Amino acid sequence: MRNIIHVNQFKVRDNNKNGTDEPVLTIKTYKNNQYAHEAIVRLPDGTEVGRFVYRPENPLSCGAKVWFVTDLDVEIVNRSEQKINAKAAEQAKKDNSVTDA
Repeated sequence: MRNIIHVNQFKVRDNNKNGTDEPVLTIKTYKNNQYAHEAIVRLPDGTEVGRFVYRPENPLSCGAKVWFVTDLDVEIVNRSEQKINAKAAEQAKKDNSVTDA
């Protein structure tokens, strides 16, 4: 079953403003929504892949109160670079069509 984990920024702000500790993670499936302070992502065999953590009382040094932790390799995807690479490929294609004519 597909799960989408969403961080509710409004709930993070509300907790910060009012001193409350409501769950800020929403785990969505086609059936329902569940709410949590932490969400552990596991493989089918039960091995932990990583976890989403909400710890407003102990934020990271950068100030983040919600983060994802994993020991696995992470592939970095930057949309700005993808757009630049796509434009460069498009320009190269145009350049080649001009030289072929």
